[in-house]
Amino acid sequence: MLANFNRNGKALSRRDLLRAGGAAGLIAAAGQIYADEPLKVGVALVSPPAEVGWERQHSDGIKAIKQAMGDRVSISVVDTVLQPQDAERVFRSFAATGHRLIIGTSFSHGAPIARVAKQFPAVAFDDCSGMTVTDNLGAFEARYYEGTYVAGVAAGKMSKTGKLGFIGGFPIPDIVGPANAFLLGAQSVRPDATCGIIFVNSWADLGKEKDAARALIAQGCDVLCAHTDSPAVAQFAEQSGVWVIGYASDLRSFAPTRQITSVMLDWSSIYVAEAEAVAAGTWRPRSRWQGLKEGVVRLAPVSDLVPADVKTLMARSADQVARGMFAPYAGEIRDQSGTIRVAKGKLLPDADVRGMDWLVAGMQGHLRG
Repeated sequence: MLANFNRNGKALSRRDLLRAGGAAGLIAAAGQIYADEPLKVGVALVSPPAEVGWERQHSDGIKAIKQAMGDRVSISVVDTVLQPQDAERVFRSFAATGHRLIIGTSFSHGAPIARVAKQFPAVAFDDCSGMTVTDNLGAFEARYYEGTYVAGVAAGKMSKTGKLGFIGGFPIPDIVGPANAFLLGAQSVRPDATCGIIFVNSWADLGKEKDAARALIAQGCDVLCAHTDSPAVAQFAEQSGVWVIGYASDLRSFAPTRQITSVMLDWSSIYVAEAEAVAAGTWRPRSRWQGLKEGVVRLAPVSDLVPADVKTLMARSADQVARGMFAPYAGEIRDQSGTIRVAKGKLLPDADVRGMDWLVAGMQGHLRG
């Protein structure tokens, strides 16, 4: 069970185990034993880091650990780990070779990392987009919808037609929620705003994304927002002369004159905090869902082509959300059928936001089919 701590003749003793008592204690005991050695961190990426995108932001988190801890950390990265069976093999290999913090970066890593975590209770595991928290497995995620709500405010102001477009990878809550918030933000400044929505059923398919963008523009949509892992929509928006909201990274280089802003993800604070805690022997598993307040969700610099009053409105909206003065999913909110999903004066509970499987009134499209 603890073979991963037996290298260099430094096995956890029976006294260590008794003193530790539980998984968190085992991790603390391991930290004491390896106090004079670099912390080994293993990270699995679903694809190689590109210039921009989901894995680029995780790669920046990895760099932040190295910058913060220097020689006190040794980091191993394996990319193109998408299939669950591959992920389980990679996580087990990390654990068996002395990595004391192991990080998954995808919802698809959730089941395999949970299985491996059970087999290595003295190792700290963490999964981005994970839903499971156990004695030695934590999870972290971003409140993407906070950023898309603010971006939606700008979209509502910048649109001439009142028709927006949203292109998502898959119809899962992590994308449906931000899509709904995008339209709600626009409707807060333009009540008649609508939003066409298309799911391409892929995280990165440049052809499908461009086809979706072309279809939405043909319907009159003049501001697009995409939650996919490529800059294809931003590039097509630039070529087509419509506004675009980027995702994950700042996509200005792909849409230099047409990007309003990007909803960026910055995992650095989480990566560094987890590594420092494991090294110090103070790590505990927890679930984190952070957004504008914590800086995990950020907005890229707003285009100089956006009027000053719109920039001011965006800044005020972002500040109100970050300070808890306003919630994007505050009622009254109706779905496509007209049914009230959130009553006036009420807030949609976090659990319902994280499980969102419906579209708000004004959305034009379907979750499936």
